[in-house]
Amino acid sequence: MTQSSLRAWFWVHKWTSLISTAFLLLLCLTGLPLIFSAEIDQALDADVLPAAGAAATADIDGMVARALAAQPGQLPISLAFLADQPAVVVQTGETLQTPFPAQRRQVFDARTGQPVALTPPKSSGFVYWTLELHKGLLIDLPGTLFLGVIGLLFLVAIVSGVVLYAPFMRKFAFGMVRKERRARTLWLDLHNLLGIATLLWLLVVGGTGVINTLHDPIAAQVRDGIVRMVASYRDAPAPKRLASLDAVLAAAREAAPGMTVASLFFPGVPFSTPHHFGVYLRGDTPVTSRMLTAVLVDAETGQVTDRPEMPWYAKALFVSQPLHFGDYGGMVLKIVWAVFDLVAIVVLGSGLYLWWSRRKAPLAAQLAEIESGGVVDPGMPS
Repeated sequence: MTQSSLRAWFWVHKWTSLISTAFLLLLCLTGLPLIFSAEIDQALDADVLPAAGAAATADIDGMVARALAAQPGQLPISLAFLADQPAVVVQTGETLQTPFPAQRRQVFDARTGQPVALTPPKSSGFVYWTLELHKGLLIDLPGTLFLGVIGLLFLVAIVSGVVLYAPFMRKFAFGMVRKERRARTLWLDLHNLLGIATLLWLLVVGGTGVINTLHDPIAAQVRDGIVRMVASYRDAPAPKRLASLDAVLAAAREAAPGMTVASLFFPGVPFSTPHHFGVYLRGDTPVTSRMLTAVLVDAETGQVTDRPEMPWYAKALFVSQPLHFGDYGGMVLKIVWAVFDLVAIVVLGSGLYLWWSRRKAPLAAQLAEIESGGVVDPGMPS
């Protein structure tokens, strides 16, 4: 590597690392308890996590009939099949275009079909606020997008750190830790070793974190795509009669094997067509549970009409969510993710220490140290 190239990579690595480190430390510290968010919520509040969701075994048509009987004059708009509770939510409105806030909600046990109380969503507590801080610094979309920029700087810091690692280690064995030297040299070797050893994990978590910060814009694009899809059937006639909901759901499941129903929209509402039910399904495994697919089912015959593919950017978002938090492989994977998170904290903290202890050294001297394998100020993380 030429002197000018080394100087450029060093500058990039140093400043991308310094700019992003404080926020990355915050993300690592808040991400650690979020890995065990389910266990923490269960320990702090036994009511937060009710019985796990179950496939609806009760008569869906009967649930809708009971919901309409309880709200005379209302029209059915949608059904939601909850993932974390064995419950079906029936939404009704005065018209098919009733906005969501004005719709009436009734909840039924998915196994018995009887009305039940829905556990309210968590809007306070340690895990809730930790997640909000981790996602967007408590300032919603602006904070989320800002963290996306920080994530990009982090990825640049990783790549530039790998580039600098080669000239630094060319005179030493891989994994070298010089315990006999002064403290700064020891921390330098640990910083480089831990950084390169966790390289793949850092890239995965950093990359998926950046993708996750685009959740709202991507979700908006997916919604627009669904609206455009159903708009192609806008001239379809309204159904003269409705097929059995149980038959409609069975047809949708058959068209999307390995998935469970997340929601159903009745004909004539924004996420369906005038002649079709819009059925939306999610994966049935921890990895695929955030992946969604749409199926249009003829409202009269109960037969599948269309199953459009989700765009690639939506699939990337769906996959990135479980990968980022490592919550798809049980307790063993959670512990592995937590260990890597702790190592990342050490890498970031040691990088700050290395920069601070040599912040006044001339750049030429620092570059010479990289080439000679001496004490170097590589920034964070290598």
